[in-house]
Amino acid sequence: MENEGSNIFLLILFGSLLTLLMAGFIVTMVLIHRSRQIKNKQKLESLKAEFEKTILNVEKEIQEETLNHVGRELHDNIGQLLSLTKLTLNSSKPEKIQEGRQLVNQVIKEVRNLSKDLNLDWVNAIDLEAFIKRELSKLEDLNFCQIEFKKTGQAEEVDQSKKLVLIRVIQECLNNVIKHAQPKKLVITLIQNPHLLAVHIEDDGVGFDTQKASNGSGMYNLQKRMQTIGGSISITSELGKGALVKLILPNSIA
Repeated sequence: MENEGSNIFLLILFGSLLTLLMAGFIVTMVLIHRSRQIKNKQKLESLKAEFEKTILNVEKEIQEETLNHVGRELHDNIGQLLSLTKLTLNSSKPEKIQEGRQLVNQVIKEVRNLSKDLNLDWVNAIDLEAFIKRELSKLEDLNFCQIEFKKTGQAEEVDQSKKLVLIRVIQECLNNVIKHAQPKKLVITLIQNPHLLAVHIEDDGVGFDTQKASNGSGMYNLQKRMQTIGGSISITSELGKGALVKLILPNSIA
């Protein structure tokens, strides 16, 4: 009878300990899960903040780039047109009056085009293909080098915020080509399909050491921006053999 009572006591004690262990395990798992939830939430908030910061910086840079472009156009293009208009209208020849009117109309057209550039509405209205052709057109006007544009796949909708970042990254890559590459030919290839968006920027210029480039802040900023929108950037180059930049945005097309 005494042994039976001892066994019951041990069973109760063992059951209590097992219950406490199970309760402790459950509480521990709940706390771990809660901790992970908090960390994931903080990570998402951090990514969201980084994304919003990137967008704000990109908008500011595009505006600055646009203002620089407008300034150059006012000085180099519209300024020359106005000077030519003044000389034409100062002439006493009747046929010069009509020529002057045509020049005034051209100036008005150029000013209207520039006014559209002064805000970011054009970013929402333009697709990537049109944007790339627009940037290449600027280089052609400067007789910078031989230009070629290629496209594969059909145009797809791109999230506006991601498109904004891509536009800025493309601009920066082209600026690097202008400043450093000294190419005879520049080729941009746009690849679009429901699963992938890619832009390849290839030149036959002087090339560079990619290891040194990867250590620079410019390359780091480009990588960071592509990562912010879920994409990547890769650069292949050798001294004297040009460079190939690949901007890749998987599953980014809505």
